[in-house]
Amino acid sequence: MKEVLKNAEERMEKSASNLSHAYAGIRAGRANPAVLEKVKVDYYGTPTAVNQLAAVSVAEARVLVIQPWDASVCRAIEKAIQTSDIGINPQSDGKTIRMIFPQLTEDRRKELVKEISKMAEEAKIAVRNIRRDAMEKLKAMEKKAELSEDELKKAEKKTQDLTDKYTKEMDAIFAKKEKELMEI
Repeated sequence: MKEVLKNAEERMEKSASNLSHAYAGIRAGRANPAVLEKVKVDYYGTPTAVNQLAAVSVAEARVLVIQPWDASVCRAIEKAIQTSDIGINPQSDGKTIRMIFPQLTEDRRKELVKEISKMAEEAKIAVRNIRRDAMEKLKAMEKKAELSEDELKKAEKKTQDLTDKYTKEMDAIFAKKEKELMEI
């Protein structure tokens, strides 16, 4: 019983952290180095993350500065950013790359809120699926007489409590990102 609950909690925790990680990559009109996490640069035939090839810093609220440690990779980083789905054209002087994030329009903000809302709902569905799997395992354990009826009821309540906890956590993560997106 404890293994089933522990496994369910670990999987729910992972769903919540995946949601946070996905939200970090969504730009909110501010420079955020996390938008570059998905960008891979072809570095001597190996796809490499930008933060492994350069120092990435926020110069101003809407300006991201990328300073490659090897100047020869500057062009490759610039090309990788252009071909990515970030939607920002980098500006380079051969040594440093600057990404200037435009101010988000009201329509784009609303569109992003819809997108993050959908992501939050998918994460909550994943948590509910984990709950369902755990409940099925617990019921199977009861059928095999590994659990008593009382233990099953307690385990089901703990599973539901975990589900509620992580659903609330995801709602809080969503609310925080929504607030960030809607601020001007």
